[in-house]
Amino acid sequence: MAQQHGMIEPFTGCQVSTVDGNRIVSYGTSSYGYDIRCSREFRIFTNINAAVVDPKNFDESSFIEYEGDVCIIPPNSFVLARTIEYFRIPRKVLTICVGKSTYARCGIIVNVTPFEPEWEGHVTLEFSNTTPLPAKIYAEEGVAQVIFFEGEEECETSYKDREGKYQGQTGVTLPRA
Repeated sequence: MAQQHGMIEPFTGCQVSTVDGNRIVSYGTSSYGYDIRCSREFRIFTNINAAVVDPKNFDESSFIEYEGDVCIIPPNSFVLARTIEYFRIPRKVLTICVGKSTYARCGIIVNVTPFEPEWEGHVTLEFSNTTPLPAKIYAEEGVAQVIFFEGEEECETSYKDREGKYQGQTGVTLPRA
């Protein structure tokens, strides 16, 4: 279905767990879903400007932009990133995204909202470090699994119909009011 509808670009039709002979956190097609990868683009949360976190009036200076193969999340903080994969969700499909156990077992929580019918874009990922120690996220490796649910009929109103504010997003996308 993913290839037939162009749902995931780039698409990896198998589970990849080694690159150049080195073990990585796996990505690609899994038993009932797809393991997504994190790009090299990150936004690291900082309280250096003592801003108030307000989802209706978000202060972009609360983040530091960073690009690299590894991102260090400060203790008890979070980082935003995006997927390498670009998604196009069909009108009859809804997805739920959950973190991979490798990260969960290290106290790193991956939070992603559902991909609604007819939403498309790069997925903005949130990594929360629940530990009192710095934590690593590896770019270009698996970070979460997307599970797809196909309805028996098309939804009445899709994300595209509602002109959702995150439609077609690219890059790491901050909150929009």
